[in-house]
Amino acid sequence: MFRKKWSLGLPVVFASAILCATVACAPNQNPDQLREKTAQATAEVSRDAKAMAEGVKEGLSRDKTLNLNKASKDELLSLPGVTDHEADRIIAQRPFDNTHELVSRHIVPQEEYDKIKDRIIAVR
Repeated sequence: MFRKKWSLGLPVVFASAILCATVACAPNQNPDQLREKTAQATAEVSRDAKAMAEGVKEGLSRDKTLNLNKASKDELLSLPGVTDHEADRIIAQRPFDNTHELVSRHIVPQEEYDKIKDRIIAVR
């Protein structure tokens, strides 16, 4: 796990190093230009770090399985392709004996089920 976290932060560290080198080597810039460029670069690094954090968060949540019989609406909506209407129908038609009942009860199409079947379970 440590290696994974370190390897994800490496691009941010690398970008910061390039930024510092670029700013330090800039010839004949007045302080206002330097401040503006530094602010732009800092905003860019911050935006990239946030995007990376969201990716890590999504990756970690992808490893969890959701119990169709107990998951909240927000949890169901986190599944790829599940709409607000489908989440409401899943909750309304509980309990489920198995996950494929989403298809047999015509709640989600087979194609959508194929995308989420590895992330759901049906435990009473």
